[in-house]
Amino acid sequence: MEERILHNHENEVTLRFPALSRNESFARMVAAAFVTTLDPTIEALSDLKTAISEAVTNAIIHGYERKPGEIRMYLALSEQTVYVEIEDYGEGIADIAKAREPMFTTKPEQERSGMGFSFMEAFMDSLEVISEVGKGTLVRMKKTIRA
Repeated sequence: MEERILHNHENEVTLRFPALSRNESFARMVAAAFVTTLDPTIEALSDLKTAISEAVTNAIIHGYERKPGEIRMYLALSEQTVYVEIEDYGEGIADIAKAREPMFTTKPEQERSGMGFSFMEAFMDSLEVISEVGKGTLVRMKKTIRA
């Protein structure tokens, strides 16, 4: 995958954890704790946690098809902005534009809503998806936290 372009931040952390459903809440809590120094509103915190939850869940469900794998989460703070990367090394996405369409899902049998990328886009200030079939997917997001 592509090297991250985020550098020279006030604070940053990188975590790697198994692609297990139970780690989705762990990722949310780590992100929430990490941004506390920005004194986020409850709404901003909820938006961030929801976007991270969607990205991590996508990596587990679609990236690894529930097989063993690893997720890398990178968080950085710069002034009032939080930068997030969620990366998997799994299946990858053949058609990113199609995957980003609201209601599109490759798992209708699992009653998936197909709104993961739509939620990420709605709750964050920016969303970038980079993927290569057979190599994985990198989701980059950022959000300015206004106190």
